[in-house]
Amino acid sequence: MSYERARELIDAAHGADPHRTADGHPAELAYADHMERWVARLQSAASPLLLLAARCQHLERWTVPRATYPEGKAGYYAWRQGLYRTQAERARALLLEAGISAAEADDVATWVSKTGLGTNPGTQALEDAACLVFLENEIASFAAAHADYPREKFVRILQKTWRKMSPAAHEAALALDLPPAIAALVREALG
Repeated sequence: MSYERARELIDAAHGADPHRTADGHPAELAYADHMERWVARLQSAASPLLLLAARCQHLERWTVPRATYPEGKAGYYAWRQGLYRTQAERARALLLEAGISAAEADDVATWVSKTGLGTNPGTQALEDAACLVFLENEIASFAAAHADYPREKFVRILQKTWRKMSPAAHEAALALDLPPAIAALVREALG
């Protein structure tokens, strides 16, 4: 019952997202659905706790706008690190409110904060899902929004994304039906 209550609280938080999808749904709720689907697909025996963590990946992200940090690469990385901490703490609080044990809430906070990427299986599962959501659902709009980026920059972004993924996520990514221009960029990034 506490897992169900945690999901309700997480989704209620997502429901407050002022950003909407084309069909009018809260954007972060749609993102949570994509994350959970990818985690379940990559890890057929994913625990209810890992699925909850997947739903927390962008928890209340809109509350920390990018513009609240300095411009440039250092500002961007500081914003990302701040988001990880904020989202992890909010996830922990919602899970505790739902009656999830402190140890389990701490695990979710660890995964959401990206702690142990590459060594912690829960953290890696969330990163794999996030990379696949980006490739499947977001890269085309990202490319359109950043049409001023040189091709080489897109290739570097894809290479960095690829390095964060596990072999299972690589396999899933290669099976995606990407738009031809994006598929060409992926092929170039993989060399």
